[in-house]
Amino acid sequence: MSFYQVVFSPTGGTQKVTDIFTGSFCPEHTRIDLADRHMDFSSFSFCPEDICVVSVPSYGGRVPAVVCSRLHQMRGNGARAVLLAVYGNRAWDDTLAELQDVLSDAGFICIAALAAVAEHSIMRQFAAGRPDAQDQRELADFAEKIRAQMESGEGTGSLSLPGNRPYREYNGVPMKPKAGKACTQCGLCAEKCPVGAIPASDPSKTDPKRCISCMRCLAVCPREARHVSRALLAAGSVRMKKVCGGRKKNELFLTA
Repeated sequence: MSFYQVVFSPTGGTQKVTDIFTGSFCPEHTRIDLADRHMDFSSFSFCPEDICVVSVPSYGGRVPAVVCSRLHQMRGNGARAVLLAVYGNRAWDDTLAELQDVLSDAGFICIAALAAVAEHSIMRQFAAGRPDAQDQRELADFAEKIRAQMESGEGTGSLSLPGNRPYREYNGVPMKPKAGKACTQCGLCAEKCPVGAIPASDPSKTDPKRCISCMRCLAVCPREARHVSRALLAAGSVRMKKVCGGRKKNELFLTA
């Protein structure tokens, strides 16, 4: 049996949640970075004894399209999958349902799922500081419950998850990062962009049609030279304040 951490985490929030969970569930594991566009995802072929923790951020209540594409290239071959959707304190909507469909199509057996909160990747005042100590305790508890069910042999039925089919419509967000005067053309953002939206020949530019507003370029820039429109950010913050307020909860779903 081998454990894998299959994760898409452009700014680190999803990775942080995943690390906390896998620290209790499967400390020894192999990490597969779904944000690495240079990786050949078709080379991954699992076996029925394997267990994969598949973690994605919720973008507008959906799985990022690029993640769906890369997961579809993998061959599950009956490997068991624990699904983890990370959201920025609004809602995860159809993310888990879509992820379950994608993984099932790729040949995985979905045995459990979690929805967990992390600091919003764009408007960081929402869920600031999460996952926190309470989240860590809850994620560790979820890990123990999943392990207990696996070891007992219970929960051999199907995994029922909330969500709509067809999934909610998501057309992206208008905030596309751009480089400011502090940009030194080092090219790190172009190298790390999950979708190749930043040309290596001119890292100060961004292809708005390719950009998925994941904000990885902001996270990796050593000079903090990239930014989004302050006006759009302020407007978005006002619009999201009501739906992102309060402390949203982490949730666990097990097979029947």
